Amino acid sequence: ATGTFAAAAAAAAAGRGAARRGLSTMSQFGLYGLAVMGQNFALNVAEKGFSISVCNRSPAKVDDCVKRAGEELGANASNLKGFHDAEEFVTSLAKPRKVMFLVKAGAPVDACIDLFLDLLEPGDVLIDGGNEWYENSIRRAKRVEEKGIMYLAMGVSGGEEGARNGPSLMPGGPREGFDLIKPIIEKVAAQTDSGPCTTYIGGDGSGNYVKMAHNGLEYMDMQAIGEAYTILKSVGGFSNDELAQVFTDWNSAELDSFLIEITSIILGKKDVDVFNVATHKRLPADESRTLVDMVLDRTGNKGTGKMTVKEGADRAVAVGGISAALDARFIAFDKDARTEMAPLLDGPTQVPEVDKEQLIDDVRNALYCTKVCAYAQGMNLIRAASDEFDWGVNLGECARIWKGGCIIRAKFLDRIKSAYDKNPNLVSLLVDPGFKDEMAVKQKSWRRVVSLSAAAGIPIPSMYASLAYFDQYRRETLMSASLVQAQRDFFGSHTFERMDKPRGEMYHCKWTDAHYES
Repeated sequence: ATGTFAAAAAAAAAGRGAARRGLSTMSQFGLYGLAVMGQNFALNVAEKGFSISVCNRSPAKVDDCVKRAGEELGANASNLKGFHDAEEFVTSLAKPRKVMFLVKAGAPVDACIDLFLDLLEPGDVLIDGGNEWYENSIRRAKRVEEKGIMYLAMGVSGGEEGARNGPSLMPGGPREGFDLIKPIIEKVAAQTDSGPCTTYIGGDGSGNYVKMAHNGLEYMDMQAIGEAYTILKSVGGFSNDELAQVFTDWNSAELDSFLIEITSIILGKKDVDVFNVATHKRLPADESRTLVDMVLDRTGNKGTGKMTVKEGADRAVAVGGISAALDARFIAFDKDARTEMAPLLDGPTQVPEVDKEQLIDDVRNALYCTKVCAYAQGMNLIRAASDEFDWGVNLGECARIWKGGCIIRAKFLDRIKSAYDKNPNLVSLLVDPGFKDEMAVKQKSWRRVVSLSAAAGIPIPSMYASLAYFDQYRRETLMSASLVQAQRDFFGSHTFERMDKPRGEMYHCKWTDAHYES
């Protein structure tokens, strides 16, 4: 691979020379796939001063994008050129060509690769900006590499709004390919006080993997916030208007984040400005109630949380909080079963009396502790994969590029970056001195909230799971694990290690007369 990309780099240098010799009118970047995400990303590139060619299987989408450029970009509108033909699109690009595609994961990605492998040349760069499974990207990179073309799989976070105004970008693949697109994506990415929200993640598939972990963290962050809301409303008896103010206050301190901010907005929104998706008709407004109370408790998911949990299982990395958040979505989606079962299952009916101000503080601390556990799990998962594939992922940089543009952007990420900058080999965020001291103080609130919720029968699965995760890592000796391993040896002769013997020496017991010695 090194030789292949050395040749590719030489071809790229030759291409740059040709561009300087008279191809300056050609586009610096190309984007194929013009659904809303693709159009918004293309407009972002053009708005930042780069010339870009766009193309799509459906010509109408190309025309829409060009029209939007005229409406939205002012003097920069001429930076964007539309093409209906893929070959003309590629020909319009300065060498080394940089072509990004934004299409649905799976077969459409392979179709795009088939298309461009016939049109691109050694030294060019092909970039998949979709939500693809990392193993597919590793396979595709090897295929593309055979042609001398560099393949980058780049996670793009921030949705449609981020694509237009500045996303978090997580590119993985050959370093030479990243260096070619770096000047563009550093301008296109979200900007924070720590710099552009992009960096070189690592080798083939690493960008997809980090984006996957990001999405798993997003699941848990959202679930934990939902649990905090449930406790405050169910036990504290707060109105949604009061809770909107609580979350606004939280957003000015250690919980400052995009998700906390939008939660305060959601809780204050009345049942107005709602449209039927199919008919586009506006529903009658009702200022007497809050919209969140009318949203059916049936949460969907697009599968990225499942990917994170699967990877945790495959790599033997505990991600119980993320898994609990995913299970919560499954149970929420199973609305019909809950409707049938709820009248049949007994449980606590009395809500304990609480000091409402104390409850606000306790829930705030419990939410913070749960978030720390979430990131400890997510970062350890990334590190496990990085070690296996020799990606060299910088965990502090992952935290930094998530500070802007993406759904999990938060002030708290500065602390995580600092922790890994001080100790890149940190075994867990839980033992970073700053986080460790905070958890020591805040865990009393966390335990009160978990105990209160259990007593009141209020489900807070991510907070439960996170506290169990924390408590298991607090203990050098886990008695339950000794018993489970003894059970495994009893029924399956799986053997065991002994506490009084060197690690790695295996033993077996003749537990009963029915067992054999081995």
